[in-house]
Amino acid sequence: MKPIVAIVGRPNVGKSTLVNRIAQTADAIVHQSRGVTRDRSYHDADWNGREFTLVDTGGIEPLKSEDIFSGSIRDQALAACEEASAILFVADGTTGVTEEDESVARMLKHVKVPVFLLVNKLDNPEREADNLWEFYSLGVGEPIPVSALHGHGTGDLLDDIVALFPDEEELTEDDDPDMISVAIIGRPNAGKSSLFNKIIGSDRSIVSNVAGTTRDAIDTIVERNGRRYRMVDTAGIRKKSTVYENIEYYSMVRGLRAIDRADVALLVIDSSVGMTEQDQKVANLAIERGCALVILLNKWDLLTTDREREHMMETVDRRMTLAPWASYLRISALTGRSVEKIWQHIDAAAAARASKVSTSKLNQMLTEMREFGHTVVDGKRRLRMHYVTQTGSKPPTFTFFVNHTDLVNDTYKRYVENRMRAAFDFKGTPIRLRFRKKDQKAKEA
Repeated sequence: MKPIVAIVGRPNVGKSTLVNRIAQTADAIVHQSRGVTRDRSYHDADWNGREFTLVDTGGIEPLKSEDIFSGSIRDQALAACEEASAILFVADGTTGVTEEDESVARMLKHVKVPVFLLVNKLDNPEREADNLWEFYSLGVGEPIPVSALHGHGTGDLLDDIVALFPDEEELTEDDDPDMISVAIIGRPNAGKSSLFNKIIGSDRSIVSNVAGTTRDAIDTIVERNGRRYRMVDTAGIRKKSTVYENIEYYSMVRGLRAIDRADVALLVIDSSVGMTEQDQKVANLAIERGCALVILLNKWDLLTTDREREHMMETVDRRMTLAPWASYLRISALTGRSVEKIWQHIDAAAAARASKVSTSKLNQMLTEMREFGHTVVDGKRRLRMHYVTQTGSKPPTFTFFVNHTDLVNDTYKRYVENRMRAAFDFKGTPIRLRFRKKDQKAKEA
């Protein structure tokens, strides 16, 4: 499980620039909440071979009230602290200490996680000491001058952060290699805890109809027919009164950690609501991290007309256009409808994710594709695929050797994936396609 590093601070202090500097990418999974202007993004980062997840908590616009920080900034900082191995508290060296900075600092004084106070936008290293002294007043440690824009100070900072992480051996689970790790993910109040209890046959989770009452991710080992499963019930929120935006934040961060450890993700959808944009984002997180995916349409018993059932399935089809391969099952955690069938779907999805296809069968498929004749042409250049072999599993990864990698566009990648899924059983699992030329680094789909 990758350590998490959270970035907190008021708006416009350069958090996003720092994220892009550390993660070396501008690609973000963005989650917009209503009520306040806020983006959330999750980035895989790496420093000297140590991987971690960077969580940008986004800027929070001050609310128009006497205590403009009472809800959003406090909850944001506390939410970040819940899961992080380290916290980067970013302030703006060009404006000095503000009241919002002091509010965040007060919250951070009570956390047990190491906090790095970063004074950003100090682009001239020779003059940086002039702007540092007042930040000592925040009382959260020694101010560290950085320039996210130019990269000053970020290398030493990352050395210090990575030094705090547990040894990688400590992060490796000493488990039965055949055990399947299953994460139950989804929006708060979709019925995750009720389903968890029904699956394991006991009330290990506290079930409530208030969104976000599960505090911690709970692992339970289940043994069935000689096979062991680790069930992870992802948590919702720390307290009932926390506003919608922070429930979403907790759900995403905890779901992210569970997904990182999972072979199969069970995405629980509230059928009475339909598949929402947030459900789609959670599904994408699982897919991007290589999890097999089973969509559980919970509360199906609440749909009493054909029109309601049709509408529900329309929302699934619309939201899952990029992953039509995901398996799904209509269930009711409350009544127990079809819950027993979940195990079959877990086993099938896990088997597909671990599957291996012989090189001879792959190249037989490639021969049939060539005979079909569909390819990409650019002027006098014509894409030719010479050879394919499987280069990884969990999820299955395939490398195609071609004459011109730059001709492989997204449409052609989808075409190849569809042909592969028609030829082999990859139901329930993502697959990775890479295209390379001889002596050329793989280009991943």
